[in-house]
Amino acid sequence: MTFTGKGMVSRFALALLAVTALGAAGCSAVDKVTEVAQDAGKSDTARSKVGDCINVISASVVDSDTEPVACSAENAVYQVVQVHDKKVDCHEDYTSYEETFGNGGTIAFLCLAPNFKQGSCYHEGMMTGYKFVPCTAADASFKVVSRIDGQVDEQLCGEDADSVLVVNDPKITYCLGSAKS
Repeated sequence: MTFTGKGMVSRFALALLAVTALGAAGCSAVDKVTEVAQDAGKSDTARSKVGDCINVISASVVDSDTEPVACSAENAVYQVVQVHDKKVDCHEDYTSYEETFGNGGTIAFLCLAPNFKQGSCYHEGMMTGYKFVPCTAADASFKVVSRIDGQVDEQLCGEDADSVLVVNDPKITYCLGSAKS
């Protein structure tokens, strides 16, 4: 025996209730679905939030291999300070990370501040930015002799520093020396 009508009415009532609930939620539900769909095409790095940290595994001008890592990790080279969905000009203290669609449209743009660890070494490439390397590596460009959080003052570095790197936001002074020392 088949029952018609009552089941159909129940399903119609449930569908109507669901549509009403979405309507009451307004555009926020539609916006959330759109945001989730856009995030699905992004890498883990592009999904980073302000305060997250990034490791650079390999870097080139056209393609980089990066990953989010704990900010306390030795290889957490950068900290995300700004997140955008279009290309912007980052402050001169920052490096940028851009992820694009196949057609060249930007889907994520991050402004990144150095997050160097005292005693660690890094390679600096003019076109590729910073990368964590062992101090014994042939491509080690410098060693962080001292990291001073909360202050931006080149005078804080002692004689063992060959150069100084300051970041204004967050306020950090890095005293840099030879990776071979």
